[in-house]
Amino acid sequence: MLIEIHRIRTIGLVDHWENNTLHYVYELVQNGNAAFRENRMEEAINYYSRANNIKSGDPIILSNRSAAYIRISQYFMRRAPSSSECRPLSGLEPTTLGELALKDAEKLVELQSNSAKSYILKANALLLLEKYEKARDVILSGLQVDPFSNSLRALLQNLERVSSSSTGMSTHGQPERNDDFDCTLCLKLLYEPNFPEEYAERKQEQDGLINAGVDLLPLFVMDVVIPCQRFPLNIFEPRYRLMVRRIMEGNHRMGMAILDSSTGSLAEFACEVEITECEPLPDGRFYIEIESRRRFRIIRSGDQDGYRVAEVEWIQDVMPPEGTTERETLQELTYNAAESARSWIGRAKEAAGHDQRKLERLASVEVMMPSLKDPERFSFWLATLSNRRPAERLDLLRIRDTTEFHLYTFITETKGDMGDILLY
Repeated sequence: MLIEIHRIRTIGLVDHWENNTLHYVYELVQNGNAAFRENRMEEAINYYSRANNIKSGDPIILSNRSAAYIRISQYFMRRAPSSSECRPLSGLEPTTLGELALKDAEKLVELQSNSAKSYILKANALLLLEKYEKARDVILSGLQVDPFSNSLRALLQNLERVSSSSTGMSTHGQPERNDDFDCTLCLKLLYEPNFPEEYAERKQEQDGLINAGVDLLPLFVMDVVIPCQRFPLNIFEPRYRLMVRRIMEGNHRMGMAILDSSTGSLAEFACEVEITECEPLPDGRFYIEIESRRRFRIIRSGDQDGYRVAEVEWIQDVMPPEGTTERETLQELTYNAAESARSWIGRAKEAAGHDQRKLERLASVEVMMPSLKDPERFSFWLATLSNRRPAERLDLLRIRDTTEFHLYTFITETKGDMGDILLY
């Protein structure tokens, strides 16, 4: 009798605990739904994740969280670069969010393979990841479940229409375009049905940038860089993490630019850099090493998935012809400047003593010294040895006469006490 009473009480306690737990999960989901409706996606994801920790594998929780991941990823990709430059964002970048959305959607398809919504979420997640063939297969599988799903049919029609009209369009990793990426398909499928006005505006920008024979570069807006520099960067903003992912699938190159403080727009001149090392960190950030290559002038710029892209023309110095007195004079100046630079670096190493940090910085600068047969690049390398304000570096990018400025400026500085030299 006592055993029976104990069993009844135990069952009652379990039922009471389960009822309280289910009620708590229900409240978490409702709070998540409220946050979702108010576009507070990070908060919604937090509520859904807490609910999932208690009731793992629930189709409603997985569905809602996948939709929230997709929505916040779309927000990052729609956000204007100018907004991010005024107020940088942190958090996961669109590719990672797309992967998380896909993970939930795949579980949902396993649990509810007879629901069209499962396939809609999975297809949208694949579109965010630019996996268009897989997205098409998922859409077709969903249409076998529900042939009358308007959402799936619209996705398929858009996918096929854009695919048939995009012959010759550049994709990730192809060498004929300097940006090595194109999100036209993603733009059309995700934005046209839900944001027609924004889609029309962004399509006009995209079409204006994609012209035969021009070079497009993604832009990292931070500071003025001149050729022959090397330095590390910590990439933490979601838009730039997405950009770096795409760059690393292509030619590893981007532009470094700065905003004009007087106008708030991009400065006209900037410099191309190459990512020579890229280390993904556990929290989604990237630690990269970059080397600056060549300068360019921005002809036009636009937005793509939260960061800037620009149509550019490359700039080179106007060099005296080979065999002329002017060319011989320029070459002599180059050799004299190189001798002064080597002498200074030697003295700087002696002054550094056992200071490993200074010695490493000196070695980093020394290894970037270009061939003396290229006076233009050598002149820029000389300019990296001294402290220059952004406005001064921007002036250097504009100049097209090596003899006029670069070498004479350095020689003038080296005759002084070199108190403003960067590494001394």
